[in-house]
Amino acid sequence: MNHGFSRTLAFGLVTAFLCCAAQAEDLVVGIFGGSFADNSKICHIAPFEKKTGAKVTLKLGNSSQFAAAVRATGGKSDFDVVYIDNSLAAQLKNEKLLETLDKSKLSNAPDISPKAFDKDNQYVAFETSATLIVYDPTQIKTPPTSWNDLYKPEYAGKLAIGDISGTSGAQLLIALNRMKGGTLTNMDPGFEAIKPLAKASVTLYTQADQLVSMFERKEIAIAVWYPDRAGAAMDKGLPLAVAYPKEGAVGILPALVIPKGAKSPELALKYIDEVLSRDGQACFAEKSYAGPVNTKATVSDKAAKIVPYRETFDKLYLPEPEAVAKGLPEWSKRWQREVAR
Repeated sequence: MNHGFSRTLAFGLVTAFLCCAAQAEDLVVGIFGGSFADNSKICHIAPFEKKTGAKVTLKLGNSSQFAAAVRATGGKSDFDVVYIDNSLAAQLKNEKLLETLDKSKLSNAPDISPKAFDKDNQYVAFETSATLIVYDPTQIKTPPTSWNDLYKPEYAGKLAIGDISGTSGAQLLIALNRMKGGTLTNMDPGFEAIKPLAKASVTLYTQADQLVSMFERKEIAIAVWYPDRAGAAMDKGLPLAVAYPKEGAVGILPALVIPKGAKSPELALKYIDEVLSRDGQACFAEKSYAGPVNTKATVSDKAAKIVPYRETFDKLYLPEPEAVAKGLPEWSKRWQREVAR
């Protein structure tokens, strides 16, 4: 027998085994791009890789793209973990394309707000944001406290609200509808309530960053916007403040899921656990102005005044994601007929 060949063969088999083992410890994560991914690398990915020895491979995209990819692979996902809007997570759950999250393997689960977990543990919100009121205190001396304050005559021509194609537009419609006694199956009150605001608005913005320059130039004094965008603008020197309406700001709960057929589901759970950790949550809250879902995470006084945190988080209105996903296509058509200019 050729012992040199045997040794070579054995070495090759060991090398192949080690290669495959290393590949098995790779984690493929579908994640939002830009500063979101950058901050995730610092707050979550680096600590996870250090603790586990695994390597995280990021694939950038948005919620709709990830949902389409999960559907296209039909239970044999290329992703191990996906960041996704909770309404789309609910759709994937109903299509039986998600793995159940084993909370017994999430060491941080006891510290996570009950609002964060899907009732069937198919997905978990990893942060909170909101649609709320942002204003310029150099122009508005009395802080707004209610969605009704948007109707003040002095705000006409100094107001900006979002188009329904963006989260803030859809959520303002939902908030007004709820305030006027409507339901997610009867949006008539909301459409009647939003029409005068659309007329009083300088723009029905489609890109959230449009408002930065408008606030800079004092073209607007008040807007329906997001705390993370406001916080970033404040860091650049803009004189802004956020107001959580007493009726409840509308919560935004992006979620983490493990698609059906993920190659490394156990490692995926460890990654999710890292994202939900106290330190990971606090880090991300400070860098991204995202509210933590870990009840033991603490944030600076500055961030606490901006992000949904403790009392403001508890008061968030969280519309049923499945009902929103079902109704939004028809609401969008109606918006174009009745609201858009």
